Amino acid sequence: MANAVKLHVKKGDTVLVLSGKDKGKQGKIVEALPKKAKVVVEGVNKVKRHTKPSQANPQGGIITKEAPITASKVMLVCPACKKATRIKKTEVAGASVRVCKKCGEVIDK
Repeated sequence: MANAVKLHVKKGDTVLVLSGKDKGKQGKIVEALPKKAKVVVEGVNKVKRHTKPSQANPQGGIITKEAPITASKVMLVCPACKKATRIKKTEVAGASVRVCKKCGEVIDK
């Protein structure tokens, strides 16, 4: 198993997809997987699973869900200026926070 990677995005962040079949789509991060350096984005990279009937899902059938994508393929959207941006880490009140490179607004509250 590979070591966990420090991701530039967190669960709940709004991101823009930079490449792939869903290029240009925006969505919220549902799950971050630092050990695999991947994220699951709401409404992006949908896959279909054929499932057998079980007690949890007695009907079975085809289920559509989001699959993980590489974290390097997404860019954070600043909540203040609503633009896709890179981040920089800054010390504020003794804590390291993420700051928007375009508008200078603190992203972590």
